[in-house]
Amino acid sequence: MGYIEELRKRTNHMPLVLPHSVVVLFNEQGEILLEERSDDGYFDFPGGSIDLKESAEEAAKRELLEETGLIADELELFKVYSGEITHYVYFNGDEIYGVDLVYLCHKYHGEMKPEQSEVKRLKFYKIDEVPNKMSIRNKQILKDLKSGK
Repeated sequence: MGYIEELRKRTNHMPLVLPHSVVVLFNEQGEILLEERSDDGYFDFPGGSIDLKESAEEAAKRELLEETGLIADELELFKVYSGEITHYVYFNGDEIYGVDLVYLCHKYHGEMKPEQSEVKRLKFYKIDEVPNKMSIRNKQILKDLKSGK
C-alpha cells in the first residue's frame, strides 16, 4: 500500500496538505500538452503526488512517464503553487490542499500513450486555445506562463 493510501486510512476524507509535482510539457511548436482526466473530465497537466523518499524532480519525471509514456530529458522549476488555488475535492470525498512544484519541459522523448486508468486523451494545445474546463490552479499556471512570471 502506498503512502497516500495509508495516510487516508488514518485520516479518512479530512483535508490534507500534500506535495505534488506537475509538468508543463512543450512541443517544438510551443504548444503545451494537456490530459483530459478520466475521473472528472477536467483538463490537467501531467503530474501527481510525491512519494516518500522521492525528490520533486523524480516525481515529475515518474508521473510524466506514467501518464503520457514520455520521458523528460530536462526539467526546469517554474513556480510553486499553494493555498486556496490548489484546493481540490476528489470524486470520493478526499480533500487536499496541494503544494505544487511546477516544472517546464522542452526536451523529452518517447512515444505518447495515455495511461488508461487516469487519462482519457492527450493533446497539445496552443497556449491561447486551451479548453476552459480547468482547475483554478491550472488557469493561474497558464496566466503566469503567458506573462512570463
